[in-house]
Amino acid sequence: MRRTYLGEFEEIVLLMVAVLDGEAYGVTISQEIEQSMGRLVAFGTVHNTLIRLEEKGFVRSELGGATTQRGGRRKRLFRITALGSRAIQDVQQVRAELWRQIPPHTLEMGKL
Repeated sequence: MRRTYLGEFEEIVLLMVAVLDGEAYGVTISQEIEQSMGRLVAFGTVHNTLIRLEEKGFVRSELGGATTQRGGRRKRLFRITALGSRAIQDVQQVRAELWRQIPPHTLEMGKL
């Protein structure tokens, strides 16, 4: 089986798209990352990452309705795809396996 490789930030953005379940767009993702992780992220960084994830087939986007709050502009909403879901499950499995391989005495001695 071929493994999926995601950069740390790609993984975070992909997870946030899954968490937001159809309501994910650049601004909300930036806000949620800041709120949940305490990490300031520029909208442009999130936007570029979303485009990359869409090119890889991990997310898909569609335009939402126009709103007066956005001056009549439409939001580009992102949703995780089946491939994206498998990718984050794969990453989770790899991380869990690595954590299981850490010798118990390493954790007990405060080395991590």
